[in-house]
Amino acid sequence: MRILWTLPYLPWPTTSGSKTRQYHLLRTLAQHGHRITLLVQSKIPLSDSAREALEPLVERLIVLPRRALNSPMNLFASPIIDYPMRVIINGLAPCLRHQFEQLLDEPWDVIQIEHSYSFQPFERALQARGLPYMLSEHYLESVMGAACHDRLPLWLRPLNAFDRWRYRRWEQRVLRQPSEVVAVSAHDAELIGQISGRPVNVVVNGVDCDHYQDVCPTPHSQRLLFVGNFEYGANLEAIEWALEEILPQVWMSNPAVRLAIAGHALPASWKLHWNDPRIEWVGYRPDLRELQRRSALFFAPLRHAGGSKVKILEALAAGLPVITTSKGASGLAMNNGEHYLGSDDSGQLALLITQLLNQPWRMGQLSVAGRQFARQRHDWSVAAQQLENVHMRLTQLAPAGAGANGGVLAK
Repeated sequence: MRILWTLPYLPWPTTSGSKTRQYHLLRTLAQHGHRITLLVQSKIPLSDSAREALEPLVERLIVLPRRALNSPMNLFASPIIDYPMRVIINGLAPCLRHQFEQLLDEPWDVIQIEHSYSFQPFERALQARGLPYMLSEHYLESVMGAACHDRLPLWLRPLNAFDRWRYRRWEQRVLRQPSEVVAVSAHDAELIGQISGRPVNVVVNGVDCDHYQDVCPTPHSQRLLFVGNFEYGANLEAIEWALEEILPQVWMSNPAVRLAIAGHALPASWKLHWNDPRIEWVGYRPDLRELQRRSALFFAPLRHAGGSKVKILEALAAGLPVITTSKGASGLAMNNGEHYLGSDDSGQLALLITQLLNQPWRMGQLSVAGRQFARQRHDWSVAAQQLENVHMRLTQLAPAGAGANGGVLAK
């Protein structure tokens, strides 16, 4: 198929779950022989490493700059009631709109838009031409806005509530328009279906199971591992909860326990605030396998979440036993006690950690079950097949005058 795929960020390096998802779906579909044009609006320039990673996967890579966050345009447009802030930041982009309109003159089998917040530059052209297309929503922004609400200064909270209201209006309008809508989990599909009033496809988040199959964790290391993108409030809150309430209880029973914290945008102030040698400030690592080998289990005390958690899937595929919360496990059809151990209570989480570190046989059971779950339900080959099924339905919606590949003939 000829696929026009749009993204509001470069999917390399894979510093977040969304970028990891995009990169591996692109990689897998390219391996299946699809011809992909990737249209990206990025806040950072295309680096040599990103070019080397992405160009082999696509027929064309088109990267346009996104205006700076502090641009006067963002400030002047902020009162527009129809557009929430993230839509303004990623939209109102004439160069992107013109490039997209030019690309629509070519024959496409599939037009794939990622994220409702990136949709504004494409909306008018898609409506005018009446082309079938799909939109993927990784999570509802109106819901995720609650994750950072209590962290904001008091004077900002009314503005955040107003923006969440605008986002719900935006989602209700935009998610009704595509020919096909995709979510990353059954739970998110249900929420999006309630807003859009239509069936929603599920294309799961995944993991490259072969990449992690040779990792052997170290149960006696007493090291917990957390991985996340710290640009997201949910990950910030998870670490603060862990270090303020959960780990102190663990250390009362087992002072040898360590916590390694890895991920993009790790706040520098944390090292000063929590000055404890048992906390390892790792930062971003493009390859997690060595860190996983030196760890005993993966700990994700998430209290706000959406979508499904790529880093948890990577831990499962690497054989790391997982201790998390109901929010951490949301979006993944895992069974508590079989594939992971979980609780939403800080004291119970501390107890689970303490007990599991003293039960290597139990860690082994969770390791085997986690690997099996990841490979059977969430290998990227599974996600790619689900996405190709959506693509096939789109080709059947092609209007009269479609080209040989099912796309619309150029004018």
